[in-house]
Amino acid sequence: MNRASESTRGSMLTRASSITRALDQVGDKWCLLIIQEVFWGINTFSGMLDATGVSRGVLSERLKWLQQIDCLRRRPSAQGKRSNEYHLTRKSTQLYDSALMAIVWERKYFQTPALDAIQLLHTPCGHVFTPVNRCGECHKPVDGRDVRYSPGPGATKDSRVKKVRRRSSLPSSIVPSDRNFYRNLVDIVGDRWTANVIALAFHGHSRFDEFHEELPVATNILSDRLKFLKDRGVFGARPYQERPRRYEYYLTDKGWDLYPYFLTLLQWGDRWCDNENNGAPMLLEHTACGSPLKGIVCCDHCDAELKPFDVSITLS
Repeated sequence: MNRASESTRGSMLTRASSITRALDQVGDKWCLLIIQEVFWGINTFSGMLDATGVSRGVLSERLKWLQQIDCLRRRPSAQGKRSNEYHLTRKSTQLYDSALMAIVWERKYFQTPALDAIQLLHTPCGHVFTPVNRCGECHKPVDGRDVRYSPGPGATKDSRVKKVRRRSSLPSSIVPSDRNFYRNLVDIVGDRWTANVIALAFHGHSRFDEFHEELPVATNILSDRLKFLKDRGVFGARPYQERPRRYEYYLTDKGWDLYPYFLTLLQWGDRWCDNENNGAPMLLEHTACGSPLKGIVCCDHCDAELKPFDVSITLS
């Protein structure tokens, strides 16, 4: 992978911030797992507690946060009990594309029994399908290596304070829910610093100092994230200096295949996280056709754009 040019690096942080807006809202392992459960109709506190295995305190905190950002709404129980239910909003329903692309990546790189047992059926065409993220102009599958970036009208500098919190050591594999279909992806992207490092790698960053310059994160935490991504096969590493020995990191095929998921998250952030209506921080061009890139998640059989209520899930 080619390293970013000097003229490109100056705006790199702006580019990461398009995804950063979304990650700051839902880029947390427990938020992702809670939304996943509500997608499947698990909408009571006790039901989510049993499904996720998270502590009561963490679940309460995340539910309050998801309500605050309008991804969940709390309503009195339809059963007439003295309890509440949590329901998706229009905003969180639009994360459906991200969930579909997460399934594609998980299926390609892992054997997940719960996921292997289901099929996605596109009811308008009547076929079992695999979701594909296509360019809305030329309809070719999106590959992150065919995307060029430039600052958009909402470009800003990252003003977040430096964080030193460590990544959660609890893997998603211990989550008891049998609906935990993309647990390995959640383990990787369910930490915003790990996800931000991947986002910067999509734009050509490869060295520790480059990542550290762009992200307000402590050096020990950045080292932990880079090692984690290398251990998971998302990054490879090669030495570029011997004394002292230093490495540059590059995306493997496994890492590049995360791009369609990140694109859906970026577009969700542009649509739902621009509270000041400044516009997109980053503009994307699909170099394969020369047009502005808008990814559309489609059925691979009929090429129609997928809508949440047009997809049913069946046991294979």
